[in-house]
Amino acid sequence: MPRENATVSDARAWTMLACSLLAAMTTTCATSGVAYVIPELHRAQGMSLSSAATLAAIPTIGLTLTIIAWGAALDRFGERRVLIVSLLITLAGTVATLAAAAAGAGFTALAAGLLVGGLGAGAANGASGRIVVGWFPASLRGTAMGIRQMAQPLGIAVCALTMPVLAERVGLTAAFTVPVVVTALGLAAVVFGIIDPPVHRSGDGVRAANPYRGSSFLQRVHAVSVLLVIPQSMLWTFVPAWLIVGHDWSPLSAGVLVTTTQVVGALGRIVAGRISDVWGSRMRPIRVIAVAAGAGTALLALTDWLGSPVAAAVMVFATVSSVADNGLAFTAIAEFAGPSWSGRSLGVQNTAQYVTTAASTPVLGALIEFAGYPAAFAVAAVAPLVAIPLVPKDQTPRISETPVR
Repeated sequence: MPRENATVSDARAWTMLACSLLAAMTTTCATSGVAYVIPELHRAQGMSLSSAATLAAIPTIGLTLTIIAWGAALDRFGERRVLIVSLLITLAGTVATLAAAAAGAGFTALAAGLLVGGLGAGAANGASGRIVVGWFPASLRGTAMGIRQMAQPLGIAVCALTMPVLAERVGLTAAFTVPVVVTALGLAAVVFGIIDPPVHRSGDGVRAANPYRGSSFLQRVHAVSVLLVIPQSMLWTFVPAWLIVGHDWSPLSAGVLVTTTQVVGALGRIVAGRISDVWGSRMRPIRVIAVAAGAGTALLALTDWLGSPVAAAVMVFATVSSVADNGLAFTAIAEFAGPSWSGRSLGVQNTAQYVTTAASTPVLGALIEFAGYPAAFAVAAVAPLVAIPLVPKDQTPRISETPVR
């Protein structure tokens, strides 16, 4: 269980933030890395594109199946022990995938390793959110969570910059070493760098109560996040094809713009978090972000329909706007749910977003084939506009405002 009277210095708290960011990067690399070797799977093993795409989806399926269970374990046993078990399972899965690739095994063996890796990857996001809320005062949590939320774009950048090149020049075995190395580093960071946040005994009665009863705050935050993830996932998924196929950009040019957009989006999460700390509010910035995401995506639909040369710049604005809310929602959920429920609540948050992404992506893909990109952008723009009136008012956190130092 978390320590009751643990104390850490400010420097140690920021070090733990860096360790939790690295641990969260393992989730991205373990679940998203295989997507970057699809061309090599197709070329070297003769795997059909549909089979390779299915293989790429398997880790996310494993993650979705277990993420709420990992959250319940975090609530019961604390961050450090659960993270170690989770990352050991992820490491076993990534090593098994590497071994299968080295042996020239086919779909089934690769799928088994990827599934195990996904099943183990569900604790890092919730645990790192709890660590931020547990070790940082309210006046810094938004900023700290914004930094932690850089794990996803950084993980994607690591995979995108290494795995395709290694797969093409050295082979699949070399490419699959990347998730193994990142997971091993994340495990070491947890073992040597993470301390469970303190338990504040004084609020046990309030903290143990189900936060979903008597208030619709969490339900509304989940709903808003689900709506905002629709344009986010749509832009992340289809913008490369939009640039290359729809606008005749070279793959290199498209890749540079997409990577730049990811970096700007990561920085945007930090800025949004800092604004929330200065304003003393998590929900007011989310409302502004929803307006910006809806307006930006709608403007992208209009400029693309008109064939305007500024459409690519509008895309960057729309993408950055659509991802800026993630850290704010995570912080608000962890603060309101408290340490007895935040693991499960963050698990529900992640599960809802993953399921929404999985359900909306093929629908938007079909819409693009039928009516074109402007129509799909316009439909995606509706989601954040619907989210605006659903953003709740800020609620009093159910945890101590100031961590023990």
